[in-house]
Amino acid sequence: MFKKKALRINTYLGYGTNTLFRATGRALEDENIDFSTNQRISKTLRNIYRQFESDEVRNVSIIITLPDGTILETKTDHEGYYNFTIDTSSCKDHLDQNGWFPYKVSYKSDEIRKEIIDDNEFPSQMLIPSTKAEFGIISDIDDTIIHTGVASFFKWRVIANTIFKNFDKRQAIEGTVKFYKKLQEGTNTTPENPFFYVSNSPWNLYDYLSAFFKKNNFPKGPILLRDFRTPFDKTPKPKIPHKKSEILNLLQTYPKMKFVLIGDCGEKDAYIYRKIAEDFPGRILAIYLRSVNHRRKEKRIQKMMSTFTSCPVLLVRTSDEALDHAKKNGLIH
Repeated sequence: MFKKKALRINTYLGYGTNTLFRATGRALEDENIDFSTNQRISKTLRNIYRQFESDEVRNVSIIITLPDGTILETKTDHEGYYNFTIDTSSCKDHLDQNGWFPYKVSYKSDEIRKEIIDDNEFPSQMLIPSTKAEFGIISDIDDTIIHTGVASFFKWRVIANTIFKNFDKRQAIEGTVKFYKKLQEGTNTTPENPFFYVSNSPWNLYDYLSAFFKKNNFPKGPILLRDFRTPFDKTPKPKIPHKKSEILNLLQTYPKMKFVLIGDCGEKDAYIYRKIAEDFPGRILAIYLRSVNHRRKEKRIQKMMSTFTSCPVLLVRTSDEALDHAKKNGLIH
């Protein structure tokens, strides 16, 4: 008889308000993935395989414990995900100095065999932006922060970079950390402007990307990924593209906040960002699109943006250009 694997809950950093609590995560079998540094290719391959192979825990009760002792309960769906939202007045009373609200997640004990739970307590956090924030920053990840090759033929570089390179071997694009920290400080010189990272990468890569962000010292913020769809997936395909949907959610959650949008010229960021800036006049302060060394795509985007007047736009070739542009437009000191 096979021994059952231990279970874990992959909690995702989220965002909310003083009166809105949101929790997102996934219940999974524990594959003992090791994200230590200086790994051989064989171990990296094994880690990536385990991230995509891990089995979800379906239709199981999840207990959420807030700092004031409030107990909430939700249930995972057929893919092991849980998405919980509730109106509450307790969030504002338990923030740390950086605006993070802590909470704990666990399996409902009477539904899970104790011998397959090593530690039935999984910490997580939700970001509540400071009232002193000047604006928020929404950034793409692939080829905006980390070299992936989204513009390459058949996306072969995306696959090769993810599968064969551990997070500590991946390179952040030149100058991005400095630029992002400047945006986080804004003109107040204090790091209070919130960051939100949006990517079409699947949730399976959440731990990988989190480790990369932490190693390179990027501003801490929710990483908003999407479900990994297979050719056999029978669930309805979302009507709104993932990135656009996430940005619209942020605009709705923080109706008084303005945003800076950062993406690249290799995917559909320019089209999505332009439409959002036009549909929400005055809400988008600037758009930055990182060059991906694909001349035809960049020319097409330049032509499209030549008639765009809703906010300043820059096709970024170096981070120094972005810093100068942000300073001239009053975003940073």
